[in-house]
Amino acid sequence: MIDDVKLAADAPVVGIPCDLKEIDGLPFHAVGEKYVTAVMIGAQAMPWLVPAFGPQFDMPALLDRLDGLLVTGSVSNVAVHHYGGAADRLESPQDPMRDATTLPMIAAALDMGLPIFCICRGIQELNVVLGGTLHTEVHTISGNFDHRAPRDVEMNARYVPRQRVTLDPDGIFARILGKNAIDVNSLHWQAIDKPASRLAVEGRAEDGVIEAVRVKDAKSFALGVQWHPEFRVWESADSMKLFAAFGEAVRARAASRRGRRSAA
Repeated sequence: MIDDVKLAADAPVVGIPCDLKEIDGLPFHAVGEKYVTAVMIGAQAMPWLVPAFGPQFDMPALLDRLDGLLVTGSVSNVAVHHYGGAADRLESPQDPMRDATTLPMIAAALDMGLPIFCICRGIQELNVVLGGTLHTEVHTISGNFDHRAPRDVEMNARYVPRQRVTLDPDGIFARILGKNAIDVNSLHWQAIDKPASRLAVEGRAEDGVIEAVRVKDAKSFALGVQWHPEFRVWESADSMKLFAAFGEAVRARAASRRGRRSAA
């Protein structure tokens, strides 16, 4: 599918912040290929990977070079000290340099009106940035389903839709998707506990876990989902609609940015 994509020379640019991973004893700044592909195929934009250098960036200057921001999922979790949470499980994977990069990046992007789409860890980061809190092990809460990835199955099977999310019929997600419910995959330990006051909850799983949000006072596209629409995005009409809506906002931002340069 990716071989069929031919981006225009002036395609808008979407920043994707990296995780900092250790591979063979060396640090690597990395992003899952599925996110890069989803930006190209679904949003029709050029992905630009942003290394996890955190405080070394002038965030407004960096983001002024972008037309959108995709904040990805990850195996790592947001450190609890960022939201005053209870101690996480001892084996919880951490990525302090990602926290140091994405948290101020999200805040600056919202201030600037940069289109932003947050997925899995990304929706959790969005909530933390705006003052909300997280559950670290959502499956341990009485009455909740087990939202973690199925074990002992091959990769494609992990991403099969296995839960239904009910959407706010008057919300943006229902408008984009043209429906009031959607079947989604589920691969997460953590989830939103207390949603930030600036977030509107637009989708919940059948056990009440928050699965879709929007930023109420956003100047542009600013949505988050707990599931993974990026996985083989071209195979899901719903996922393509979400990335297409993000891409539309990104292209509008690019046109505005080009207009500012022309007027300068």
